[in-house]
Amino acid sequence: MQPLLPRPSRPRQGGRPRLDDFAALNDILFVLTTGIPWEDLPQELGFGSGMTCWRRLRDWQTLGLWDRLHLALLTQLRQHDQID
Repeated sequence: MQPLLPRPSRPRQGGRPRLDDFAALNDILFVLTTGIPWEDLPQELGFGSGMTCWRRLRDWQTLGLWDRLHLALLTQLRQHDQID
């Protein structure tokens, strides 16, 4: 997945460090599979901010990342004869 992700535009000056893309993906998948509201992401489990994850989901959708990720997954499964 890493090669498909856009690089952050530039290092931020001040503020919180940027949430790692893999962590953001895990957080997004947690919200989408459990159906909890973004603001209810459990911080005690190490999740990032719900708003941050929602923005990352929105940005990745705009960039077409999910379509490319789906295609990459299908390609990999096809190479290993794992598609039914």
